[in-house]
This record gives sequence, C-alpha cells and structure tokens, in this order.
Amino acid sequence: MAKVYANLICKGLKTIDDVPVSLRPEVERLLGVQADTDRGDML
Repeated sequence: MAKVYANLICKGLKTIDDVPVSLRPEVERLLGVQADTDRGDML
C-alpha cells in the first residue's frame, strides 16, 4: 500500500498528509524524504 501512496504523491494526486500515519515512514523512504523534519511544509 505504501507504493500506491508513493506513486500517487509522485503524480500529484495525493500529499504526504493524505497518507495514514502508520504508512508514512515507508512512503517517505520510498520517496527518499528525510523523516527527521516536520511534515507541515513537505511535499
């Protein structure tokens, strides 16, 4: 499911805020996003 969200984010159809909290670390890893910053202004 993380791959699905990552693909949707890449296509501009979703943002990281749309991803369930439990999947965010995996989605961020797939997207190559650093997980040590606040997500408020990312993606």
